[in-house]
Amino acid sequence: MSMDVTAWNSLYNAMHAQSDRRPFSAATVRRIGGFARPHRGALIAFLVVGIATAATAVATPVLAGRVVDAITAGGPTALVITLAVAIAAIALAEAGLNLLGRWLSARIGEGLIFDLRTAVFDHVQRMPIAFFTRTRTGALVSRLNSDVIGAQRAFSGTLSGVVSNLVTLILTLVVMLGISWQITLLSLVLLPIFVIPARRMGARLARQSREAANHNAVMTSQMTERFSAPGATLIKLFGRPERESAEFGVRAGRVRDIGVHTAMLQATFTNALTLVSALALALVYGLGGVFAVAGQLQAGDVVALALLLTRLYAPLTALAGARVDLMSALVSFERVFEVLDLEPLITDAPDARAVPAGDASGNGVGLEFDDVTFAYPAAGKVSLASLEEVAVLDQRGGEDVLHDVSFTAAPGRMIALVGSSGAGKSTIAQLAARLYDTDSGAVRLGGVDVRELSAASIKQTIGMVTQDGHLFHASLAENLRLAYPEATDDDLWDALGRARLAEVVRALPDGLDTVVGERGYRLSGGERQRLAIARLLLARPQVVILDEATASLDATSEAAVQAALAEALVGRTSLVIAHRLSTIRAADEILVVEAGRIVERGDHASLLARGGRYAELHRTQFAGGDDARRSGCCSAA
Repeated sequence: MSMDVTAWNSLYNAMHAQSDRRPFSAATVRRIGGFARPHRGALIAFLVVGIATAATAVATPVLAGRVVDAITAGGPTALVITLAVAIAAIALAEAGLNLLGRWLSARIGEGLIFDLRTAVFDHVQRMPIAFFTRTRTGALVSRLNSDVIGAQRAFSGTLSGVVSNLVTLILTLVVMLGISWQITLLSLVLLPIFVIPARRMGARLARQSREAANHNAVMTSQMTERFSAPGATLIKLFGRPERESAEFGVRAGRVRDIGVHTAMLQATFTNALTLVSALALALVYGLGGVFAVAGQLQAGDVVALALLLTRLYAPLTALAGARVDLMSALVSFERVFEVLDLEPLITDAPDARAVPAGDASGNGVGLEFDDVTFAYPAAGKVSLASLEEVAVLDQRGGEDVLHDVSFTAAPGRMIALVGSSGAGKSTIAQLAARLYDTDSGAVRLGGVDVRELSAASIKQTIGMVTQDGHLFHASLAENLRLAYPEATDDDLWDALGRARLAEVVRALPDGLDTVVGERGYRLSGGERQRLAIARLLLARPQVVILDEATASLDATSEAAVQAALAEALVGRTSLVIAHRLSTIRAADEILVVEAGRIVERGDHASLLARGGRYAELHRTQFAGGDDARRSGCCSAA
């Protein structure tokens, strides 16, 4: 390794040192060992190759010195040729060892990245919805990218580096001391001049690097939000593009200035350390030359010492920063383990079973809420301050949002939920699908508490259509097959036909292969909702939950969606959350929810006759109009 490269590595390590130098945690080290265990064979081979490479690095300067001695002694020629062939053979061996070491490094590093990423990805998928509502997506993705890569460096870089550098250092010192202990000790005196500036200048550069990283993070967030379809629309409607550009330009300009300053500091530092290395070489040649002239050293020894000097400084500098590297890797591991240590709130019981089959009528399974009380979990149970990018987690939470809620949806029957915004209707829907567990009371499917059922069987039994009808940036076919991966194209067309969307899809240039865009924004609101209904039909659930599936649609789109929903609800138990009361006139039972309590229950006619909260909502919604003008899917069910 050249002195220039050594200088840069020293500076880089200092720049990227973690500021929190915490002690090694035995528990963390054990967990790291657990991830390393599947790769232990490759790790051992990697360390052996590193040691062999270190030995070849020291052998070449020694042989070069012997060549010089043979030349100055006047031969024999055969010895010079033999030494030259040996140097060539060592070079070939070193090249082969380097390639083998790189392959092993890549295999270990990429294998560890795979293990960590899949572990975090699988774990995050089991987290509750509250986790995703609080976490910044970018911070979570960073754990799967930057921190995972930082952790794997501990194996593919730092560990092997410590071993190979230590071996190189010991061998180099032994050989140099054997040649001339005086020159060796004097060479070591210059080491502080090499290392100390790296630490001081590295800290300065680290502050600027963190500032640039912060500016880059803000710019990334700004671009992500403004370049999305809804964000771009909002800026065009209400924003000031000039102000947005000015804010972006200020941060981009600061990053530019930091980049220029950093480049100059790096150049100054590298040139200064190159000068130090030149002084060290001058010392070796000067003092070594004096010893050679005095007959105390051979000319080849002076050459060998000069070549070995670079082998000495590189490992010394690397080992000086080894603790920093190890601590940085430890921090990365701990940040990954932070996510893995968040306990999922919803887990299958050890003896979890499938949802019981429906009744003999073929109307599916029933749904029951029995004296249910629920409070959303506090932030400390579902999130991390670092993932929310706040100093301290919000301590609020734990207040009941549902109080003693009880009702029964018999197989094949429809229960409708109405009430003010924030009354708890969507919370009831989420509990029915077991996105959360109750604090007291029970939610039952087919007469069995959902906590005793497997998550897979609940997903097969319950289907939900939400207000936004979320779609992934993928083809229509891929979005539909989320519900039923084995579905054929004929199955997809059948579901689209029943959802009143087949003709629309056939008119698209790519048909089922049409990419819908981010969140499905290439489709209209009504088309997105009908595609979500087609996905529901493809899943064939026995219980259907509709969470204000038509609330944001115009009259024409609503009529098409309601017709599709009529198909979806036939023969199924249904829980319908409705903003427009016309859509639930024919529900078997209507529940009026206010402040987390059921305050009224009955059918449409009886609730109107009672003159209570439902009648008030009805009068407000249909003042001056005929309430029958909006009959739809649910009134026909």
